[in-house]
Amino acid sequence: MKLLLAPAVVVLAVFAAALGALFRWSVLEFIPGSLRPGGLTLANFRSVLAPQYLDTVWETVLLSAATTLLTLVLSYPVAYALARTPSRRARSALLILTLAPFFTGAIVRTYAWVLVLGNAVVTWPLPMLFTERGVLVGLVHFSMPSMILVLAAALSHIDPAYERAAASLGARPARVFWRVTLPLSMPGVISGGLIVFAWTLSAFATPELLGGGKVKMIANVVKDLGLDSFNWPGAAAFAMVALALTLALLAGLGRLTAGRAA
Repeated sequence: MKLLLAPAVVVLAVFAAALGALFRWSVLEFIPGSLRPGGLTLANFRSVLAPQYLDTVWETVLLSAATTLLTLVLSYPVAYALARTPSRRARSALLILTLAPFFTGAIVRTYAWVLVLGNAVVTWPLPMLFTERGVLVGLVHFSMPSMILVLAAALSHIDPAYERAAASLGARPARVFWRVTLPLSMPGVISGGLIVFAWTLSAFATPELLGGGKVKMIANVVKDLGLDSFNWPGAAAFAMVALALTLALLAGLGRLTAGRAA
């Protein structure tokens, strides 16, 4: 039994060491023009609470929430078809289309969206590239395969007899969905929502490329501080604050959704 737990203990030890190193850098003084930090200080955390950084955190939370909601709305019909379609060929085709994005890297997919949103393929009535709208499109596209698979797994465990029984008692399809299917699929909705929300909070490549430097999320600010300004202590402090915020939001969201599901 102890041997089976050994890999997990090693992984936890590595993560703990990495977080310890990150915290150590976050409390060191940043000296402009030098790659060597100074003594201990809490100024880095005070700098993180500046208005421009708080605005970035707020925009990240809003984008993550919008991405989660749109991904859920767009993925649910596909997941329902994947779980309920009687034809094996149709299910196989849907599954292949769902898994196809996993065979291309995030950078490749993002550059493809740069071409699409930049009016190279389609002419948009509103500017899409280098805007929050374009970043939202890329985040939703990247998140949909995971959400579809989680929802399809949850829907496949719902006995269709429940839906047939509700229909036989006179319930219309919309009422069957709201009163039977959706409540029974809430574990998948909660799991998929938490996965998408957590990933979007830490997204980097999609907002970096589709945002063009105009749309900043938490990971982009950490990169700017660490690689552009060489402010490693500031980047570490911002990363620590972002990590704490992410854990707090996920914990609160998990309790809220779990309480409603119960």
